[in-house]
Amino acid sequence: MTAEILSVGTELLMGNILNTNAQYISQKLCDLGINCYFQTTVGDNHDRLVAAVGLALSRADLLILTGGLGPTADDLTKETIADAFGRDLVLDPASEAHIRARFARMGREMTPNNMKQAMFPRGCIILPNPNGTAPGCIVEAGEKAAILLPGPPKEMAPMFDASVMPYLEKRSGYMLLSHVVRVFGMGESEAEYRLLPLMERQTNPTVAPYALAGEMKLRVTARCKDAAEGELMVTPLLAEIKETLGSVVYSTNDQELHEVCAALLREHGMTLAAAESCTGGMIASKLISVPGISEYFLEGAVTYSNEAKMRRLGVKRETLEAHTAVSEAVAREMAEGIRATSGASLGLATTGIAGPDGGTAERPVGLVYVALAGAKGTAVRELHLSGNRERIRNAASLNALDLLRRYLCGSLTNC
Repeated sequence: MTAEILSVGTELLMGNILNTNAQYISQKLCDLGINCYFQTTVGDNHDRLVAAVGLALSRADLLILTGGLGPTADDLTKETIADAFGRDLVLDPASEAHIRARFARMGREMTPNNMKQAMFPRGCIILPNPNGTAPGCIVEAGEKAAILLPGPPKEMAPMFDASVMPYLEKRSGYMLLSHVVRVFGMGESEAEYRLLPLMERQTNPTVAPYALAGEMKLRVTARCKDAAEGELMVTPLLAEIKETLGSVVYSTNDQELHEVCAALLREHGMTLAAAESCTGGMIASKLISVPGISEYFLEGAVTYSNEAKMRRLGVKRETLEAHTAVSEAVAREMAEGIRATSGASLGLATTGIAGPDGGTAERPVGLVYVALAGAKGTAVRELHLSGNRERIRNAASLNALDLLRRYLCGSLTNC
């Protein structure tokens, strides 16, 4: 089965709104094993919308439209699809009641043109919209079908998940099950080279590498009848990838590095505090995005100046004068200082030169030190990072979290 996505709205063509709906739907279609060869964006113009719908239906079994379901005169999607499928528009009493009740809850007067949102092509399947006033619908004719969804993503995505996904699963007869393997500490080219024998023999499941900012991931995908069959197919392949790449694999279910670290802190019953200089709170920001982390992440301090490092963390003045703020010695004292003052099991620290200025021949932009202090001592890594300021800061944060992960996994024993 092939599908085509048709996004309706002049605001999309003008660049006023980013078309996240097409990306969302594309990913869902991929998960179901439904091919999508074309995506089209068309403005709120009757003739151009008619032409786009006709072309799409000539080359796809399934047409998914977003936008143009509102109450105004330029909302033309339902009318156009009704014409394309030879249907008239009829009032749906249940949708009318829903729209009237929503306006009443909001304490707003419902103008007559809102009744347009309760009109549907005769015989269609109506999709409820608990998050807005415009219901969606599915119009079927033989082997062809058109799915009409509202434009606002906060309405479209829940409707797609609740109503469209079950419909498509029945039509497609199979699904794609994917696991995302996340890798830190090995480049995409090296990982792909090591996995080349595995990738050359792949048929089903398949492995596809993707580069990310500072790390990479592999999508392992099986075409299967149901999730249970898919898990049986991908599990041996996941084990082979982990064996081939080793400890750089930190997740096989698309968990990000900070999420893995949070789970490991919870598992080991340990607490953490962070002292950040060049990363400026990035580590703390990543960690506190995890619900429940307050039980394990005690505090974070952005000690950017030398005075802050001395006052808040107890970094010695003589250490700063002898080695400068960007040094192994200062990173060590920062990690030990935040651990001591916070009472946490572990202290994590970063210091470096993120640029674009401030580098020298001896200490270039991208020189970063990350440190982790524990009951048995302190481990420090010297990093030589590249890129712009934000890229360096992000890479430094990831390296610090990876140091924490390795300790919690038992591969780092000197702290």
